[in-house]
Amino acid sequence: MDLPLSTTIDRHPLPLTKHSFIISAATSVEAPSPPERRIHIPTTLSNLLHLHLASKPDGRTVDHPTPTVDDAPAFSPKEDISSLFPDIHGRADWCRLLNPLHPWLRREIIKYGELAQATYDGFDFNPFSEFCGSCLYGRHRLLEKLGLSRSGYEVSTYVYAMSHVDLPAWLERSIHADAWSTESNWMGFVAVSDDEESHRIGCRDVVVAWRGTIAPTEWFENVQGKLEPLGDGHSAVKVEHGFLGVYTSKSERTRYNKTSASEQVMAEIKRLVNHYRRQGEEVSLTITGHSLGGALALLNAYEAASAMPDLPVSVISFGAPRVGNAAFGDRLKEMNVKVLRVVVKQDVVPKMPGILFNEGLKRLESVTGKLGWVYSHVGLELGIDVRSSPFLKRGIDVAGFHNLEAYLHLVDGFRSSDNGFRSSFKRDVALVNKASGMLRDELKIPPCWYQVANKGMMCNVHGRWMKPAREQEDIPSPHAQTPDPCQA
Repeated sequence: MDLPLSTTIDRHPLPLTKHSFIISAATSVEAPSPPERRIHIPTTLSNLLHLHLASKPDGRTVDHPTPTVDDAPAFSPKEDISSLFPDIHGRADWCRLLNPLHPWLRREIIKYGELAQATYDGFDFNPFSEFCGSCLYGRHRLLEKLGLSRSGYEVSTYVYAMSHVDLPAWLERSIHADAWSTESNWMGFVAVSDDEESHRIGCRDVVVAWRGTIAPTEWFENVQGKLEPLGDGHSAVKVEHGFLGVYTSKSERTRYNKTSASEQVMAEIKRLVNHYRRQGEEVSLTITGHSLGGALALLNAYEAASAMPDLPVSVISFGAPRVGNAAFGDRLKEMNVKVLRVVVKQDVVPKMPGILFNEGLKRLESVTGKLGWVYSHVGLELGIDVRSSPFLKRGIDVAGFHNLEAYLHLVDGFRSSDNGFRSSFKRDVALVNKASGMLRDELKIPPCWYQVANKGMMCNVHGRWMKPAREQEDIPSPHAQTPDPCQA
């Protein structure tokens, strides 16, 4: 195993080569007693998160790579990948594509990650807005407004989930008296590849992108760690109570959740699959999400594979937590659902729920029998490391480790588990600091720079600052988000 290229002893960095070793315990026969040992809490946390803390400046200059400033586009060319499409979507469990990471697979992972990122960039987080908890844009122009016109996908419908249910406070609520909804949140969308993209990838691709919600520090409090059966006929299959509640809750009293998120998304998946199959096309389903969205993606995949056994289903998630027990994972595998989990090694969220009681206990089942109450991860893991990027700070940033843009940056630079950050990365490094401060100060990119101009306030013709009205097509409406039955 390769050693890190540098480590820290007594807060002084020592350069290492791959074949160097460090003896950390010095001995002295004349020492009357060992030195007093003190626990350095930041260092201890750093070690637990597989980090090395940055040393304090000591006057030495350190060379850090800087992004190339030129006219090169910040995206890769869209090549015809139809010859490898089944493999890229995991039909062979991504055999020989992950380590080293195949460039076509890397680009597809980033594509789905950007669709997941759109569920954050398009969300109204402002509690003073009467539309807090909704999408900022209508479905026909969401991707265009977020700079994703090149994605090759068209949004067909939005998905909403309950916010006022007996669950942890995971979803946003408006404090405005005339809120668009006091019960529902926009949780993502269903999209489908257009003709050009379908030809490029070799299949008509239906995508579901699920939004995450809560910060990493809130997971400890809000994940209840309570497993419950998935439903009738699935008694051995158990999933986390809160995730299932977000996915299945509904109420006749609401405007947007008379049907659950589950029912909304499944109705649209079936509609699109049936439409394109009638035209003689091969159809696949790809479900993506970050954080809580990754958990909802697994529940969605389980339901879709159960309802449509002949539909190829794959999940590409980012920073997703454990969702259910081993029986849940076994059943997904039996239904041939392919799951690729992208995980930053320093991110705490994928370690929950089940920090202590997890799939690591499986080796005890020969003695204890099946442990149906133990959480277990599903699928294959693509592990990426904050330390691999020369652009990211060294230190503890729990929220930054979980940030989706940091994930996409690290995927873009990943070559293999034993290789460094690739110099031919494409995505703009500045995106890492959209909602975090992970980038090194030498890059001179301000933290958390992504925001609405003047926080949404505009000066009118009378010189008064006010919040402008939304465009008519961007105002949430249960009718406006319903797909046209004549269109796919």
